[in-house]
Amino acid sequence: MPFDVFLSALAFLFVGSFTPGPNNAMLLASGVNYGFARTMPHILGVVIGYAVMFAALALGLGGLFAAHPRLFDALRVFSAIYLVWLAWRIATAARPYAPSPDGQAAQPLTFFQAALFQWINPKGVGMGLAASVNFLRPDQLSRDLPVMLALILFMSFTSAATWAAFGLAVRRLLEEETRRIWFNRAMGLALAASVWPLFATGLPPAR
Repeated sequence: MPFDVFLSALAFLFVGSFTPGPNNAMLLASGVNYGFARTMPHILGVVIGYAVMFAALALGLGGLFAAHPRLFDALRVFSAIYLVWLAWRIATAARPYAPSPDGQAAQPLTFFQAALFQWINPKGVGMGLAASVNFLRPDQLSRDLPVMLALILFMSFTSAATWAAFGLAVRRLLEEETRRIWFNRAMGLALAASVWPLFATGLPPAR
């Protein structure tokens, strides 16, 4: 991968990874409600899940979305429903360690739940499509793809850990139950609001 393309890819991934989105909103809320250690499976699920999803897009799945845009539209609808459910789960997590009506204590996302979410997160899929189109050379895929995956693993982990750690940092400010209730409601609302921009973005143009 040429050095100028490498720098462009690094900047693209930095902006895409650290700016607010569904993953980061959930990691922030998880850091507040469950702490950093219990959020680690969620962090690793985001990192590994996104890398696997990007590799699949680069190796041909992206062409399927480009050829059949309705598949991407269906992904958006399913993702919107799931995001609204997650937003409700966060907004109602006033006391995460207390038993719910069914007797089960609230839990952070597991590794597999976070990894699978990457496949239905239109922001992540859209970024993956754009990155594969703009930073991978088809005739040099065996060289460029490992470099992009290394960048993705590094940037995704750095971003995910930062957002979860920020949640942990403000946790003391939210020890009072009333404050935590309003924080969770605000984060749930922010996550629900993230649904709308997903429908305003389209597939990246073909190269």
